Amino acid sequence: MIKDYIKYRTAYFVFYFIVILLFPFVQFLQRLPMESIFYSCFIVTFLFVLWVILDGYYFYQKEKKIRSVPDNLSSDIQELPEPADSIEADYQKIIEALYELLNRNIQSMERSHSDQIEYYTMWVHQIKTPISVIRLALQSRETVDNLIIDQELFKIEQYVEMALQYIKMNQLSSDLVIRKYDLKPIVNSSVKKYASLFIYKKLSIDIGNIEHTVLTDSKWLSFIIEQLLSNAVKYTNKGGIKIYWKENNLVIEDSGIGIYKEDMERIFEKGYTGFNGRLDKKASGIGLYLVKKVADALAVKVRIESEVSVGTKAFLTFPKEDLNYE
Repeated sequence: MIKDYIKYRTAYFVFYFIVILLFPFVQFLQRLPMESIFYSCFIVTFLFVLWVILDGYYFYQKEKKIRSVPDNLSSDIQELPEPADSIEADYQKIIEALYELLNRNIQSMERSHSDQIEYYTMWVHQIKTPISVIRLALQSRETVDNLIIDQELFKIEQYVEMALQYIKMNQLSSDLVIRKYDLKPIVNSSVKKYASLFIYKKLSIDIGNIEHTVLTDSKWLSFIIEQLLSNAVKYTNKGGIKIYWKENNLVIEDSGIGIYKEDMERIFEKGYTGFNGRLDKKASGIGLYLVKKVADALAVKVRIESEVSVGTKAFLTFPKEDLNYE
């Protein structure tokens, strides 16, 4: 502690020794009596020692309080000692700003961790359903319906794919490969994935003229289209799905049950399932949330129009070529 104090006040000690050497020398040149020189040095030294004792005690108390802070990091930042001057006050402001930033980061991490636990808990419950259906089908003495097994396996693949994409969300920007892509192969590939579900539910699929080139990332655009197709197939029991290009928008239209007007404003919120989701106990409310998040990263505007008992339209508006991605 003494070494720390001397280091802290080095300039003062150096100044004292300069004074104690120069002061007698000047008095000696003026031919003052030795008693006067000695008395002057004594007064200067006495005052300096007194100041060192008081200042050292203040330094000790402050140092003790500061060193106790790491052992009580959960305590309020206001426990720091009062600043002695404007420089210390500025340093404390920096510490307080860093403390607030750290708290925000911790809270953000806690929310993220809580969200992940919530999502994967829900994911486990979701994936158990198709596994149980497959197990029952295989244990049945009757002929196994391969179409049912294919459908349930496809659901498992969907859940696994969504979990993987959910993990990648935090590093989405670093995973993007933006360039011009032909839209038709991307759409066709996504539709092909859902072929078994179209067959199983006896739904028609009509792909219009989509011979267009768009600026995007093919993998993440496929993810958006597949999520929109998944919702369309899930909530359409008769009729079919149309995919076409209209007024610079890719449109995915279904003839499903539609979305209630009061739910429309919240369909992109995380975990929000709305009236339809409450009917479907396995709904997660995560699909459209991920669609919106990925679309924002791709600078793609996503818009939903819907009418109950008529159907739903999803519009994807792609960015212009001069747009900068970050």
